[in-house]
Amino acid sequence: MTNVLVVDDDTRIIKLIEAGLRGKSYRVSAATTGISALNAIARQTPDVVVLDVQMPDLTGLEVCERLRSNHDQSQLAVLFLSGGITTEDKIAAFEAGADDYLTKPFDLRELEHRIKALLRRTNGNNGQSGQTELAVRNLRLNTKTFMAFVDDRGIQLTPVEYELLRYLMSRAGEVISAEQLLQEVWNYYPGTGDPAVVRVQIMNLRDKIEEDRRAPTYIQTVYRHGYMIAA
Repeated sequence: MTNVLVVDDDTRIIKLIEAGLRGKSYRVSAATTGISALNAIARQTPDVVVLDVQMPDLTGLEVCERLRSNHDQSQLAVLFLSGGITTEDKIAAFEAGADDYLTKPFDLRELEHRIKALLRRTNGNNGQSGQTELAVRNLRLNTKTFMAFVDDRGIQLTPVEYELLRYLMSRAGEVISAEQLLQEVWNYYPGTGDPAVVRVQIMNLRDKIEEDRRAPTYIQTVYRHGYMIAA
């Protein structure tokens, strides 16, 4: 049974999601404020958090930032579900630590599809054939613990950071376009994703693994073509 926590001050949204996921091996719980969401997560960590941005007390962005700063909750899958549709809204969510973003109004089938994709990341179901570590020079990625290492420095990754880094490292030396990453890592349909989503997560990864993100030695930008892990 998959535990989904829906955090939204609009009870109609909560009831809609509960009805849509009912009978599909999901257990849905709810919170209507940021503080109550954090308390619920502390009591019993869900598998996925579906999180609105605008709420009483703490915003969804603040909730996500607190989760990412907590070692025990930093790898929790977080899907933002919000009415914000601008690129800036999405960037703010991903900078706060979001794994995915779906705008309102939304299709329940797409919400379920994205929840399943997040679960594949957090459960390590990435189609790997028993390989437990990827390595490029001094950068290593453990596919069992979802930790990255630069030399002996351990680096905690969010689910989407892990999946993005895994995808790039498995194709070291190959230039991967933002469109391909949106399809393969975020499971967006062709032509529907925002390249800014990729750009923000690349910046987040560089902050964690590069000595200087302004002069990266691992994750390279190939102008107008995409990104690659320099082998």
